[in-house]
Amino acid sequence: MRKTYFLFFVILIFISCNKYEFEIINEAIISDQIIDTPSSVTDPPLIQTPNSEIKKCEGGYANGYPCKGMDLYNQITLSEFKSSFANDNWGWTDRDTGKEYVIQGLNDGTAFIDISDPLNPIILGKLSVSTPSTWRDIKVFKNHAFIVSEAIDHGLQIFDLTRLREVNEFKEFIPDKRYNVFGSAHNIAINEATGYAYIVGSQRYSGGPIFIDINDPKNPEEVGGYRNMGYSHDAQIVVYHGLDENFTGKEIYIGSNSDGGSNNKIVVVDVTDKNNPQLISTKSYSGSGYAHQSWLSSNHKFLFFGDELDEYYYGGNTKTYVFDMSDLSAPEMKLIYEGSTNAIDHNGYVVGGLFYLSNYTAGLRVIDISQIENNSMDEVMFFDTYPESDLSSFDGVWNAYPFFQSGIVAISDGQGGLFLVKPSD
Repeated sequence: MRKTYFLFFVILIFISCNKYEFEIINEAIISDQIIDTPSSVTDPPLIQTPNSEIKKCEGGYANGYPCKGMDLYNQITLSEFKSSFANDNWGWTDRDTGKEYVIQGLNDGTAFIDISDPLNPIILGKLSVSTPSTWRDIKVFKNHAFIVSEAIDHGLQIFDLTRLREVNEFKEFIPDKRYNVFGSAHNIAINEATGYAYIVGSQRYSGGPIFIDINDPKNPEEVGGYRNMGYSHDAQIVVYHGLDENFTGKEIYIGSNSDGGSNNKIVVVDVTDKNNPQLISTKSYSGSGYAHQSWLSSNHKFLFFGDELDEYYYGGNTKTYVFDMSDLSAPEMKLIYEGSTNAIDHNGYVVGGLFYLSNYTAGLRVIDISQIENNSMDEVMFFDTYPESDLSSFDGVWNAYPFFQSGIVAISDGQGGLFLVKPSD
């Protein structure tokens, strides 16, 4: 079965890599096809997955999973989701109630889980689709989830998360809004400071970003886009407060761009003026396979960048490329951090002095970056949801959401489903 998954995901990732070949589409992609209407079924009771006690990380294992400094609170399997694959996830904290929720991407839709009691998470419902896809991406802004997928004619699904407050039985949801100015897309990034969403990896703007104003979440408005840098696989957009005073207070787009071959790079664009975005710089790097995703340090000085196919093509241990962004016009490679396994890296996020890396077959790795000025990075915690191997394959952890104030980290494992873990006391 592992070999089957391996071949399947190798084929799928090369399909994704070739999206730059798609024709530029200048007009909005509009479809009357409703792909997210649920089947007519009676809502079952809420699905609760009791665990009753924390599975402590002791002797290097927690409930059979290799670990270091992280305890297991619960796992929701794919069978409990009634799905066959888990992909991206994100989180939402209801400021009115203090409750925390996981928004879990699946091959056949999106599930909503109340994790306020992480030992007893509750699956509140599912936003199902009739066109499955391996790829789904989710972000949250103003109490709304924004969801894209590579499914044909998917568009942008917008779901009002405050609806979850009243759920007392399992629901098959429909979105509050479907915005169809594009069909499929690989990813969505949101700058919460300005209220703009950036759709990347669609058939428009050569796969570059579509700018959408979502300050009124249920009434999004396309305001522009940028095609001159080519296909972006992922992006982070910030109001810049780093060392380069030329761009202080500007809205800066940092994309992970690939043409599907050897042309892999980070791109830096000033998107403050949506009608006139300006390319600041591009930076390529040696040994590239496929530019995948990156995240800035809290002070915007360093960029932690991942290439999804370097380990697969060239072997060696997991690599994280660290760029010095002190001069946005001329980013410089600072160091290449190597992990302890041969696993492929996927998404990574910075929380304070820690870098949370989704590392496929090696699970979640947590790396201390507090001494990055001294060229030092040190793995301090991990939780391996895929103990079968640490090979360079696409099994295991796709994403991990580390931003909950409770300290719970929501790990999305393609084969294992959702894991709720937390640093040990």
